[in-house]
Amino acid sequence: MAEDLDVKAVATWVDGRLPGLDGDVAVHRFAVGQSNPTFRIDTVAGSYVLRRKPGGILLKSAHAVEREFAVQQALQGTDVPVPQMHLLCEDHNVIGAPFYLMDHIDGRSFDDPRLPEQTPPQRAAIIDSMNATLAAIHDVDLQAVGLGEYGPGGDYYARQIARWVKQYRATATETIPAMEDLITWLEAHTPADDGRRTLVHGDYRIDNLLFSKNGSDVVAVLDWELSTLGHPFADLAAVIMQWRMPPGADGRGLAGVDRKAAGLPSDAAFIAAYCARRGLDGIDGFGFYLAFCFFRMAAILQGVKKRGQEGNASNPEKAAKLGRYVPLFAQQGLQAAQDE
Repeated sequence: MAEDLDVKAVATWVDGRLPGLDGDVAVHRFAVGQSNPTFRIDTVAGSYVLRRKPGGILLKSAHAVEREFAVQQALQGTDVPVPQMHLLCEDHNVIGAPFYLMDHIDGRSFDDPRLPEQTPPQRAAIIDSMNATLAAIHDVDLQAVGLGEYGPGGDYYARQIARWVKQYRATATETIPAMEDLITWLEAHTPADDGRRTLVHGDYRIDNLLFSKNGSDVVAVLDWELSTLGHPFADLAAVIMQWRMPPGADGRGLAGVDRKAAGLPSDAAFIAAYCARRGLDGIDGFGFYLAFCFFRMAAILQGVKKRGQEGNASNPEKAAKLGRYVPLFAQQGLQAAQDE
């Protein structure tokens, strides 16, 4: 569904609180992303990004732009790079949905973890920066930044599995046997809560990061919609999950890639670097965390597929393509469970 942005309505609501919006502007809608429509607004005073909820009927707690705004605002000044947040509008009457405005960050975006245009040393540095940023997210002092109540307490994995099973059921378009088997396995093998509780991004992967124009540093972590307080290994496993997918525009993985020759770390090396940064001796039972991530992503993609069928997706054609990956993610989750 094409969604235009009523910039005049935005400017009226802003009412001079941000420079440039009351003059001539140019609007560019980002083609990437399936969750919340995102626009760059170029003004004489600089560029902003507006991120809004999509139209249509939404699942409860989905597309939480309010939470995205809150967590990024809290992270200002920490070791986690995020754009400067400006204004949050929760009034549906302004442009039809809640939205927020933040600075536009002029960085490099990579959607292929193979990083084909980089040299092996450059690839190694970029992935290491990705690793360091993930560790920084998990090292945030929750009380110091005001995020101590950002998520519920209790068993993170039991809570997340219940949530995503519910959302998967709400958006199911067909019966997928592998998904049913994966749900059964996860519910039976959820480990006891070990007390680890950090900020988690919820969708940590290379295409949700911006890197410096001329270097390897991460300059912004984006797309915090799924962030909460929970178990840090879910974010780490999400990176490994993505890498196990097929290479290319859709899978965006590293399956079958000669990583050593490319300058890319193995799964084990990436996990070891993360553990070293956080002072951990290692991670037992990593197969569960990986299986969980495959399940959650399958549930997310099922929601994207459903929104596409109902005409509510940001990019209906891409929604259909992504929806076809649901059975593959479920099968990969079962494989991770078996490899535990």
